[in-house]
Amino acid sequence: MLFRSLAIASTLSLASATDGLVRMKLKKRSDHEMVAQHLKRENDALKLAMANGNAPEVADIAKKVMLRGANHQDEFEEQVAVAEGKSENIIIKDYSNAQYYGEIMIGTPPQKFTVIFDTGSSNLWVPKVKCHNCGYWFIHGGKSKYDEKKSSTFQKDGSVFHIQYGSGDVKGFFSQDHVTLADDIVVKDQKFAEVQDAGGLGVGYIMGQFDGILGLGFEGLSLGGAHTVFKNAIDQGAVAQSVFAFDLGNNKDGELTMGGYDDSKFTGEINWVSLSEPKYWLIDIENVKVGDHASGPTNGIVDSGTSLITGPSSEIRKIAHSVGAMPNLLGQYTIDCSKVPNLPDLEFHVGGKTFSVPGKDLVIQASGTCLFAMMGMDIPTGPKWILGDVFMRQYYTIFDYGEKRVGFAKPNY
Repeated sequence: MLFRSLAIASTLSLASATDGLVRMKLKKRSDHEMVAQHLKRENDALKLAMANGNAPEVADIAKKVMLRGANHQDEFEEQVAVAEGKSENIIIKDYSNAQYYGEIMIGTPPQKFTVIFDTGSSNLWVPKVKCHNCGYWFIHGGKSKYDEKKSSTFQKDGSVFHIQYGSGDVKGFFSQDHVTLADDIVVKDQKFAEVQDAGGLGVGYIMGQFDGILGLGFEGLSLGGAHTVFKNAIDQGAVAQSVFAFDLGNNKDGELTMGGYDDSKFTGEINWVSLSEPKYWLIDIENVKVGDHASGPTNGIVDSGTSLITGPSSEIRKIAHSVGAMPNLLGQYTIDCSKVPNLPDLEFHVGGKTFSVPGKDLVIQASGTCLFAMMGMDIPTGPKWILGDVFMRQYYTIFDYGEKRVGFAKPNY
């Protein structure tokens, strides 16, 4: 539930009939694009301060730079306060940094949408025609928008949809229609949201190369009593097993497999970890260690919708300071690229095993800028750590919905 950047649309392909798996290609947004967007956001903040003839005081900038939409000024100020060390509260989900996208289709005949496949949420939503604050034609060609009048399988629901992400909220109403995965795997009568206003997501959504979100969490997170797309796919027999898996590649496009996992994607054994709460993909963590820092017993979620690794802001601040990373105006950290070869590994101790992220992979580097891939975030009643894409790139990651467990294996790259 956090923080992400933008990517590119994707193509979907059906697996060969022999293994019964549904394979969906995920397009990875380049590190160069991700860093460039970050620098632009920071430069815009500095320009605002300079244009007013003031020193670039963080508090003043926070009052004027509405990166998260006009209704969420307080949340942005909180995020900047974290960078200053003045606050330990921070937002939960910000899709402006999402790095992986894929395609689905809704309706009959199918209408195509690019979505983030997000294990950190559970609803499916896409913008509807005449949606407000839902992109512009001159930015990435605009958003694809659902038109219920063009679908013969549309069913009216009409109940209110209002979901609050950390970066803002989206509003609309629920409907039902067929959802197609990988060209011809059809999930019938899926309850989903037609979004009328996505203004709360701000510039991150407008500039993002995604239309909506397809949640892959559990029903406990779902609004409106909606079953997830994957749960309905299981119940309708559209997938062979109640399992899906992510291969996020190594600086390349990834793949989401539904109905099982692809054993050609990894070597060695699968390390299974039972969930501590089948709502999020939440696991108990015995220790988080980097350099001299150790967290002690904690917990975390495995979240495909979050690009970075997040943890309690007080701990991330100490870790960042210990490696020489500096906070910036947007609540993130940057680090001198010359220090990257000497960064210590980040270790998650789970179930008696150690799952590591090499120090060199704790940065997102492009054009001489190195973003530190850890960010502080405090969720009062939620998980302490979020193991996002930076972590998931290190492992072939399997989500076993039926057995309520997650598995990690060494990828073939």
